Amino acid sequence: MSEPVRLTLFNVEDANRLLPELRPELERLKLGKRELDLVEARLEVLSVVTAGASADNPDRAEQRVLAARRDRLRRDIGAGIEAVHRRGVLVKDLDRGLVDFYALRGDRLVFLCWQLGEPEVLHWHSLESGFGGRQRIDRSEAE
Repeated sequence: MSEPVRLTLFNVEDANRLLPELRPELERLKLGKRELDLVEARLEVLSVVTAGASADNPDRAEQRVLAARRDRLRRDIGAGIEAVHRRGVLVKDLDRGLVDFYALRGDRLVFLCWQLGEPEVLHWHSLESGFGGRQRIDRSEAE
């Protein structure tokens, strides 16, 4: 069972200071997720191919190896996500490397939003709107 996400409030500077630590972890998780997707797709094909096949069928052997790899990837990715969450950062989309940081905008709880490829935290959005509601951070307000 995973730990609940710790509610940590960030300002833009705090979030940006954390990026050098988050970036390599998110890149690793993104690659792991990409591999997991490929393994799961191959396992789907093998489940059809091996229907009714004998236990010594070579496709069954591949299926066993890939199932073990899938299970390891799931454990590793889950542990990586939990490690990010323990820092108070929410992983929103591994395919994008997208994370959110809880923050206050005035007296309103919002998310600072960042994804791999962005140089720094440049956007925020309401808790309800998600990525589609991202707005550029006005630097004069962030200071």
